[in-house]
Amino acid sequence: MTHHKFGLWNKEQVIIILALVLTLLATGCNRVNENAVLVTRVIDGDTIEIEGGYRVRYIGIDTPEIAHQGKPAEYFAEEASEKNRELVLGKKVRLEKDVEDKDEYGRLLRYVWVDDTMANAELVRLGYAYSYSYPPNLKYQPYFLQLEQKAREQGLGLWSSK
Repeated sequence: MTHHKFGLWNKEQVIIILALVLTLLATGCNRVNENAVLVTRVIDGDTIEIEGGYRVRYIGIDTPEIAHQGKPAEYFAEEASEKNRELVLGKKVRLEKDVEDKDEYGRLLRYVWVDDTMANAELVRLGYAYSYSYPPNLKYQPYFLQLEQKAREQGLGLWSSK
């Protein structure tokens, strides 16, 4: 029986193809689909939890700390957390990565988009968050700085008189 050059696959070729397919399936199973993820919990003004239990820390901003470990909440912490809830809780969001994938606590570092609104930027624009640089994750930092300056000038949120 004569075999054509590409007519039959030998055993080694089949094993290699199966190994590649299994590797692709295995590595894809524990990745987060960052195109549309559900926000299941808001931890505070700049941290959320998404389906699968992953925690996401917003890049480029910082909000006042909520009460924890016996420390009282910082000024405007509850308001920032509540605004974050309004923006993202129970919604499908898109996550955008910058340079680094995770922080020292294992949280995903991301810009969080609800439709065409970036939650990170919206919190700064409305005065619920400060612009805060996390080198090397600086893609939108000039934008955040502009938004913070406008919020300060308008006396919004953190910048309002107490």
